[in-house]
Amino acid sequence: MQVRRFEDSDRAELRLLFERAGQGSPTEALWGHADSEAAVYLDPYMELEPESLFVAEEGGQLVGYLTGCVYTVAFPSEDTRIAEALRRYRPFRTRQAVVFFGRSTVDALGATIRRKATAGEFDNSRWPAHLHINVAPEARGTGAAAGLMNLWFDRLLTEQVPGCHLQTLVENVRAVRFFERMGFTAHGETPAVPGLRYRGARVHQLTMVRSL
Repeated sequence: MQVRRFEDSDRAELRLLFERAGQGSPTEALWGHADSEAAVYLDPYMELEPESLFVAEEGGQLVGYLTGCVYTVAFPSEDTRIAEALRRYRPFRTRQAVVFFGRSTVDALGATIRRKATAGEFDNSRWPAHLHINVAPEARGTGAAAGLMNLWFDRLLTEQVPGCHLQTLVENVRAVRFFERMGFTAHGETPAVPGLRYRGARVHQLTMVRSL
C-alpha cells in the first residue's frame, strides 16, 4: 500500500474511484448523478487545493483518497458548490434526484416550522481545516485510510494549522469509530440531514474535531 500526494495524471482514475469508494455507506449515493456530485465533493479540491489531496494506491490502482482544505473560510461553501453543480448539470431528469431534492425541501421546511436545526457547515477558528476521506471496499482495514489521514496531519502541521474538522453521519458507525481512533472527538449537536435517508430512516450529521 502506497499513500502519496495527488498528481495531475490521477484525475481520470480518481474520478472513477469517486463513484465507487463509498459503497455500503449511508452516503453511497446522494441524488444519483455522479457528474454533479463530483462537481461538489471532488472536482473543486482537484482544481483549487490539489496540494491537500492525497491518494492511496495498491497494485498500481487507486483505492482511496482524502480531499482537504487548510482554511475552510477561503473555500467555496458547500451550498455554493451544489448550486453551481445543479446549474451546470441539471440532473433533475433522474427520479432519484427529483426525490432527493424534493424531500430536502420538505425536510427543511418541516424543520423550520418545528424550529429545529438542520445539517450545515462548520466554522470555528480552533479547527479551521476540513477533510473528506473515502476508501474503496476492498481497501478497508488495510491501513490505507490511516495512511491518508497521517499525510493530511503532516500537511496541517507544516502549515501550522491549529486543528481540523470533518462532518460524517451518526449512522456511519464504522467511519465514526475510525475517526475516533485517529484522535477526533464529537462536537456540538447532531441535526438531521435534509433529503438523505439510510435504510429508510433519517440520518444525522456528526461534526468531529481534532486539535494539532
